[in-house]
Amino acid sequence: MRDIVEVLQLNDYHVPQVCKECGGVMVFKGVGEYQCEKCKMVEYDDYGKVRNYVEEHRGATAAEVEAATNVKQRTIRNMLKEGRLQIAPDSKIFLHCETCGKSITSGRLCAECETKYHRKLEEQIRETHRQKMHGTGMVHEEASGAKRYKRDK
Repeated sequence: MRDIVEVLQLNDYHVPQVCKECGGVMVFKGVGEYQCEKCKMVEYDDYGKVRNYVEEHRGATAAEVEAATNVKQRTIRNMLKEGRLQIAPDSKIFLHCETCGKSITSGRLCAECETKYHRKLEEQIRETHRQKMHGTGMVHEEASGAKRYKRDK
């Protein structure tokens, strides 16, 4: 069986757990920033490092970000695909929609394909719900009326 991290494609982004200075516990403060409970030293996870670098160096390439932050390009691409980062509008680099191939600045799908995906997912959920209700002896009334469900006879 596949690990839940693989299934959900979660990344830990090297979250600091213990303070390098005093050994205290690092507490999440937001946007990739962690602060030691004891000595108040601040550290960043991979996302925080990349975000801070990109804010200061707009339009930097993944290779430049990797060289400056020691965060691998694969991790940076994952952040883009997760929608945590967005490619600058004037950049020569871009991502492609995984369905139609259209150029996008973040995520996995373009707006049109994402809409289609969610509509299809909603329809599948409705169909599953209809099938479950049919098995209980209750049938969904398609026409509007006072009752949504009636008993199967």
